[in-house]
Amino acid sequence: MMEKDKKVALIDMGTNTFHLLITQIQEGSEPNDLVRIKEPVKLGEGGISHGEIAPAAYARALQTLKGFKSLIDQHGAEEVKAMATSAVRNAANGPDLIQDIAAETGITVEIIDGDLEAELIYYGVKSALEIGFEKSLLMDIGGGSVEFIICDDHQVFWKQSFEIGAQRLLDKFFITDPLEEHAIEALKLYLQEQLTPLAEAVARCKPTVLIGSSGTFDTLCDIDSKRKGLDREQDCCPEADLPLADFYEIYEDILRKNRSERLAIPGMLEMRVDMIVMAIILIDFVLENYSINKIRVSAYALKEGMLYRMLNQEHK
Repeated sequence: MMEKDKKVALIDMGTNTFHLLITQIQEGSEPNDLVRIKEPVKLGEGGISHGEIAPAAYARALQTLKGFKSLIDQHGAEEVKAMATSAVRNAANGPDLIQDIAAETGITVEIIDGDLEAELIYYGVKSALEIGFEKSLLMDIGGGSVEFIICDDHQVFWKQSFEIGAQRLLDKFFITDPLEEHAIEALKLYLQEQLTPLAEAVARCKPTVLIGSSGTFDTLCDIDSKRKGLDREQDCCPEADLPLADFYEIYEDILRKNRSERLAIPGMLEMRVDMIVMAIILIDFVLENYSINKIRVSAYALKEGMLYRMLNQEHK
């Protein structure tokens, strides 16, 4: 077990968004979050489909980590844990970025593989909600990769990371805006090819619930809440339900609109305004093909999974 009564900083360098969580660990009580922020770094923009981090994205990453380091120092965090995912692990200049971050901020970043990413997402979701005894399919849509985990509250039955994140799909399929029907069908055929291992695992394990992890799913819940005249406080309640009928109303609305119209949707975030098109088609594909009729949403994901693993070292 890790040492208690200390402040820790957790950094998730995602392909689209960088997250920083600074929390205070105290013996006998729940962690007390001091800082919880996300920055739209868009690390995969302009280069992910070519196996590199583009210069502008590289510069944004360094600048963001410098800002994170300033906050970490302000709060006096004694331990810093940083992880990088799909964009960095697949980029030829990913190791250079990690070296530059270390040189300019003193932060050591671990590049993790998709298997560990999926495991940490599972622990993050467990921190947000009770999965229960029924088998669920966890889904985390990143900019570079998408993680799927079939599990219940006690164990993981199957997990895999697929390099079909929303930025990669944008680069490949987002030719017109709004997207034309033939492009949507081409995307779904591509997903069918890429997700064959998932289809086989679903057929074996038969999950009945989709649990969406953070990111796009948070934005969909925010849009749904705004449509109902409600305000959603993720920090107060890290779990939400997204009724299927509501999802499909939002789905149809988003697919009809161009970028400026999507941006005007209450609850939409600028950093997701394009990627969400790819993401909702992916969600629809999963619902349609795997006979799942319920969506739950976890506001927690990888960084909370990092914290869970730090607090429960036996799960390493």
